[in-house]
Amino acid sequence: MISRVLSAELSEHAGQRVTIAGWVHRRRLLKSVNFVVIRDRSGLAQVVAKNPEMPGEETVVQVTGTVTANPQAPGGFELVGPEFEVLSEPVKAPPFDLYRPSVPATLPTILDHAPVALRHPGLRLAHEISAASVAGFRGTLDGLGFTEIHTPKIVESATESGANVFGIDYFGRPAYLAQSPQFFKQQLVGVFERVYEVGPVFRAEPHDTARHLAQYTSLDAELGFVRDHRDVMAVLREAVAGMVESTRERVPAAADLLPEVPEEIPAVHFSEVSDEPDLSPARERELSEWALREHGTEFLFVTGYPMAKRPFYTHPEPGRPEYSNSFDLLFRGLELVTGGQRLHRHEDYVRALGGETGPYEGYLQAFAYGMPPHGGFALGLERWAARLTGAPNIRQATLFPRDLHRLSP
Repeated sequence: MISRVLSAELSEHAGQRVTIAGWVHRRRLLKSVNFVVIRDRSGLAQVVAKNPEMPGEETVVQVTGTVTANPQAPGGFELVGPEFEVLSEPVKAPPFDLYRPSVPATLPTILDHAPVALRHPGLRLAHEISAASVAGFRGTLDGLGFTEIHTPKIVESATESGANVFGIDYFGRPAYLAQSPQFFKQQLVGVFERVYEVGPVFRAEPHDTARHLAQYTSLDAELGFVRDHRDVMAVLREAVAGMVESTRERVPAAADLLPEVPEEIPAVHFSEVSDEPDLSPARERELSEWALREHGTEFLFVTGYPMAKRPFYTHPEPGRPEYSNSFDLLFRGLELVTGGQRLHRHEDYVRALGGETGPYEGYLQAFAYGMPPHGGFALGLERWAARLTGAPNIRQATLFPRDLHRLSP
């Protein structure tokens, strides 16, 4: 490894001669002095030089110089008396100027040139938030006694929700890309009691909207020995709070974007807010506005969705079987999380499937040998990051998005 000091660490080395390394972010060539801004993973560092031959933007360099205080430099310190070593030179210019504060490019241009476009500090933010959020999710659930699992993404049958799956050739026989780890995580409640997974899921839905992807990252959890879906909601609240706190600690630039997570997120029953079988995007926005106005929070649980709109494994609401022990968590006008209590008795599954259990035999094994009352949830990571950054299109919070039209880069 190159022995180096990061840009963010220069203040710790005032008066010392150190080596930094990164990309030439910007050059300002004046008559008597030149300023070169170097970009690394921690931020920006200014180098002051008198050499008129300065490497161009996006040249990868190593620079050795003396750390000197300068209130006008990024971070308040800069390097003087530098010695440059070029490690790699670009063969062409980026599709847009990466040093500009705002991104002077359209979304298609950004996505088409993602490997270089994502170097822009503003475009990195959503992905830094995602990384910090996943760390908070994992840390919170680890602390609550959950076990992280890694389940197959190739499955034998498309049984969870019908036709919206990608079929593949699996050594000459049909198989599918998993649209959820749902069946696996339920089965593993019978092994570990509390499990979670962070991984890709695939949806072959022909939606070409600002909120849909063909592949996205799902943060899933499932826990046993619950009384009902409200226990699941309590764990979800802790997970979201952990994600926010982790982001606050790890991504200082995101501090102003983060919400306050209330000790108890308000909840309304579906029957109180809609006569339709599901909530429209417009209704989700209206309910979020109501929660902010009436409860001072950007979060709202909607519980009790009609059973007709929930998967067969959903537990019905006691006393009102047309409704379910399920929920969505709305955040800033958008459904962020879906979850609920699941059926846990084998005979209830047989009944829910109308006796047609053949395609589900592997899944139902766990229930034939006794399963506790359990429930879980799934949170879309890209939706979360897009809501935090205010991105109008989920692709702006997705690394190399896959959608109806895009398969590269």
